[in-house]
Amino acid sequence: MTDAVAVVLEKFGEPVVTRAFPVPETAPGDTVVAVSYGGICGTDLHLRQGHLDVPVPLVLGHEGLGVVRRLGAGVAHDALGEPLSEGDTVMWASSIACGRCRACLRDREPTLCEARRTYGVNRPVADPPALSGAWAEQVYLRAGTTIVKLPGGVDPVAAMSLACAGPTMVHALYERRPVRLGEVVVVQGSGPVGLAAAALARLAGAERVIIVGGPRSRLEAAARCGFGDLHFDIVGGEDPAEVLERVRAATPDGRGADLVIECAGVPQAVAQGVRLARRGGSHLIVGQYTDGGDTAFNPHQIVYRQLDVIGSWAFTGAHLIEYVRLLPVLAARHDLASLVTAFPLREAERAMAAVAGGEVLKAVLET
Repeated sequence: MTDAVAVVLEKFGEPVVTRAFPVPETAPGDTVVAVSYGGICGTDLHLRQGHLDVPVPLVLGHEGLGVVRRLGAGVAHDALGEPLSEGDTVMWASSIACGRCRACLRDREPTLCEARRTYGVNRPVADPPALSGAWAEQVYLRAGTTIVKLPGGVDPVAAMSLACAGPTMVHALYERRPVRLGEVVVVQGSGPVGLAAAALARLAGAERVIIVGGPRSRLEAAARCGFGDLHFDIVGGEDPAEVLERVRAATPDGRGADLVIECAGVPQAVAQGVRLARRGGSHLIVGQYTDGGDTAFNPHQIVYRQLDVIGSWAFTGAHLIEYVRLLPVLAARHDLASLVTAFPLREAERAMAAVAGGEVLKAVLET
């Protein structure tokens, strides 16, 4: 039995540490993957601060890509039915729903499963095998995990650019509030979730996509890579109210957007987004994955505008499958790899600081 190094969150609010854990023998139905890249998501920063009630110590990393090292008995195909072998490059869904509760069986929303187990989020090292997060040299994937081979010709780095954001937005835009042909869409947030929203909205037939975010370097990268038609900096020091007025002016007749998608993860963005939607429009809230606190807004704006306000939580294996299927199209339209900055696995703290400071758009840990 060999050991693998992993990045562990031991206590909330404190630096992460590296520890070695044994890689157990592969049980029937399970898979061991040698991780190539473990993505850093904004959620990971919130987890470290204790904004979500998760068990610790915990190997972090709910998004990853790697090479199959061992297949347990009975594992012969990926989620699309393609033959799966050692040496194949794969991505995997971050969670497994129970398949038995009301959310899974009756409501058909396994993202709301109360027993959902998520790699890098609620699988502590005390629940063996400890290697249940992507910030590690190897990850142990249990039976029931959705595993998908990377399409031929797709750069693994490009695939990691929207590894969590992409399937998250597939769920939001396929099932919660689809984009309709010819709509004007405003995206709040210029991080990976916002860029995924902009890309998928355009693929779905939006006439115009407006991105409101910051810092300016992120907006410039978005424009350079073809995400969105117009870009507005709301964090660069200018009066946010004036920026929002210019955003509204960029919509047809200044009435507001057909659909506003909140991807910022900042509570006050919700109140701003309500005022960016046209009367009869929709506000799709995706970014508030962890509890960032309360915000004040005027509920009259929801009634006066007769808005549909819709939340969307996380994603399932089915949404990861669609993201991977779309990767060749997304990679052809956008320079996805240029969005990614790689850091050595043992420099997770430096990578997290770069994400928190807005120095990079998408950080990954490379093994």
